[in-house]
Amino acid sequence: MLVSDVDQSAVSLTTLQTKDITSLQLSMPQTVTTFTTSTTESAMSTSSDILGKQENQNANALSTEEAIVSLLERTKYSYVQENGQRRYGPPPNWQCEAPPRGCEVFIGKIPRDCFEDELIPVFEQIGPIYMFRLMMELNGINRGFGFCVYTNREDTKRAVQELNNYEIRKGKTIGVCLSVDNCRLFVGGIPKNKTREEILSEMKRVTDGVKDVISYPSVTDKTKNRGFAFIEYGSHKAAAMARRKLLPGHIHLWGHQIAVDWAEPEREVNEDIMSKVKILYVRNLMLSTTEESLRDSFIKAAGGDPNSVERVKKISDYAFIHFRDREQASQCLHTLNGKLKILIYIIYTYICTNSRSGIKTKLSAKILGRKTIHRLVNKI
Repeated sequence: MLVSDVDQSAVSLTTLQTKDITSLQLSMPQTVTTFTTSTTESAMSTSSDILGKQENQNANALSTEEAIVSLLERTKYSYVQENGQRRYGPPPNWQCEAPPRGCEVFIGKIPRDCFEDELIPVFEQIGPIYMFRLMMELNGINRGFGFCVYTNREDTKRAVQELNNYEIRKGKTIGVCLSVDNCRLFVGGIPKNKTREEILSEMKRVTDGVKDVISYPSVTDKTKNRGFAFIEYGSHKAAAMARRKLLPGHIHLWGHQIAVDWAEPEREVNEDIMSKVKILYVRNLMLSTTEESLRDSFIKAAGGDPNSVERVKKISDYAFIHFRDREQASQCLHTLNGKLKILIYIIYTYICTNSRSGIKTKLSAKILGRKTIHRLVNKI
């Protein structure tokens, strides 16, 4: 190859590279400019969307606040927020005591952006509201549930019947059921030589709002308790505060560490069902007491008719007396209760289905005045 050819090739290569570089230099600013413009437009669009959403949220919050203010102006109810909840009520100039237990319903599946201005008008259609509580998150949305207290139990039952699965918004239904206003604590680890009066005095000393103490004598020694008791408080709030104070490690009773938990809540009993009950529950029996002696005592108390008592079933220190008529059961309840150093309560039985086996089993579920009977499946 000639030298001139080499120089021409070098010049040609240099020229090609220069053209390519020039072309690249010319195209790069256009590409970068286009990208920058697109990014700016996208960012501006995103920023505009965010601002639009914030404006909508602010507008919705403002409209909700205005609706709640309008509600309060109409009803004149008090309205406060404390301890993670917003409380509406009691009614203005309320002079009576708070409604009794059984007047509160639990409301679940509430949309998180649904508030009192939508909920209260629905629930006040049933009857006068004593108090409405909506559980709240720190960010201002609700926690999906709340409570409504009516002034009487009849309205409470109607609310459950008519508002359960109520469509609060299109495609959104709420759940409404009776609220369990538990006011009773279980306390274990109590020295067995302590009497009911001593337990009551000690619980009043360490907690507030104590109304009653329920303790049971030992099966083998009636002078001793069973190492546990049920403490009844005046309100659920008082019971909750006492439970928090009595948690293990916080306090000792008589130098003993105690165990504290919620007691099994009592079920509300339909009065129509109770009017048909013919079974008495008898406790505080001696282990030596026989079914025959119980039968004789209750037949005599029922008027002497040998057919008045259909069945007697004794288990440990308690028994179930089945009567032919409701009147005979009621007569024995008032005649013998407390007079033979035994405690008698009316109970009701209902049929429930075992989900595993499909077999219907009788359960004794309620004892009026004291304690729920548990774990009696297949014993009656």
